[in-house]
Amino acid sequence: MTTPIIRARDRDALIQSIRAGVVPRAGQHLIQVGRAREIEALLKDIERVADGGSGFRIVVGSYGSGKTFFLNLVRNVALEKKLVTAHADLNPDRRLHATGGQARSLYSELMRNVSTRAKPDGGALASVVERFVTTAVTDSRAREVGPEQVIRERLAELTELVGGYDFAEVVAAYWRGHDTGNEALKQQAVRWLRGEFATRTDARTALGVRTIIDDATFYDHLKLFARLCRLAGFGGLIVGLDELVNLYKLANTQARTANYEQILRILNDSLQGVAVGLGFVLGGTPEFLLDPRRGLYSYPALQGRLSENSFAADGLVDLSGPIVRLPSLTPEDLYVLLAKLRHVYASGDSARYLLPDEGLMAFMRHCKERVGDAYFRTPRATITTFVNLLAVLEQNPGADWRSLLGAVTIARDTDPNNDVGLTDGEGAAEQGADDDLATFKL
Repeated sequence: MTTPIIRARDRDALIQSIRAGVVPRAGQHLIQVGRAREIEALLKDIERVADGGSGFRIVVGSYGSGKTFFLNLVRNVALEKKLVTAHADLNPDRRLHATGGQARSLYSELMRNVSTRAKPDGGALASVVERFVTTAVTDSRAREVGPEQVIRERLAELTELVGGYDFAEVVAAYWRGHDTGNEALKQQAVRWLRGEFATRTDARTALGVRTIIDDATFYDHLKLFARLCRLAGFGGLIVGLDELVNLYKLANTQARTANYEQILRILNDSLQGVAVGLGFVLGGTPEFLLDPRRGLYSYPALQGRLSENSFAADGLVDLSGPIVRLPSLTPEDLYVLLAKLRHVYASGDSARYLLPDEGLMAFMRHCKERVGDAYFRTPRATITTFVNLLAVLEQNPGADWRSLLGAVTIARDTDPNNDVGLTDGEGAAEQGADDDLATFKL
């Protein structure tokens, strides 16, 4: 079987992302290694959400273990399964609970990043609403009734939820703009759905509704949007939230506790099946979970629900609970990863490989001698160095990889807040053997 050639555009985007130490937006499947059981567990969650259920997972891994890369991979799988996704990173201006607009800011960021299979790079909120309207019009023609009647019937189930009446009115306003060709009205409806109205007065003037999406109703409107996605013909909504370590870093105990209470609310709704067609995938570090003073375990109700199976020890795993731990890559995984990177760098043409299999093994031995076992447990710097080696070999055809390996050094990062690798941007250095390594996270 002939291996397909990788397009130059995809190859360049992937290699440039890797060299810059950021998560590639596309092509993750080309370099994905390991994580088969974890992906299978999240796939079951996606299928449950698509069936009208709910899901909640906290992906836990040390700095460099690959949380962001894993979250992106899950998002791509959800898109292939015809679900809608929304993702955002938490930061000091974006939280799950706040009183100063930070929760509304997080909601707006999620809505800007709404993606579908047809629009995987975000900006798909208007497309979801448009699809809802289009399917309603098609149904009205089949039933030989007015489109507005069908739309009102479908939106009736939303009015039973918190904030659902005004949410339904805004969607109906979008339909009126669609029906009359009023683009301004459609844009105002989308602005409201994105949480961009700052005052109720402006919302009442533009759309005739008396409420807006604010800090207090952030989660309620996510549940409403998940219902709208299902009414539009999608399986549901998967929400990915990364860098939850920013909640762990909150100095104010009351603010931190309020955010943990919001996580508890989301978890309870998910476990009880209250959030129809809505799944959450959160990324955090072991400290964020386990710290008894500031982590999730500092909140007794969360500790009881998130405690891991005590029988899952000595190499045994249980992926049925809300916690998914990402184990370190093995040396075998790293070898496969290096081989995949070599393949991508050669655009899928084995005749253009710049390094033989012997060279891969020699590179790994070299890295182990330089930095010890950390080179495969948190290997961002290792992989960046490997791509740099390939770049030199490509641009200098006469260079010998054997002599170059003697000059290779593994980049180190002495800034404890610089952790923007292929999966995490959570900003801290590992202790022990991983201390101050710039990590390429997978």
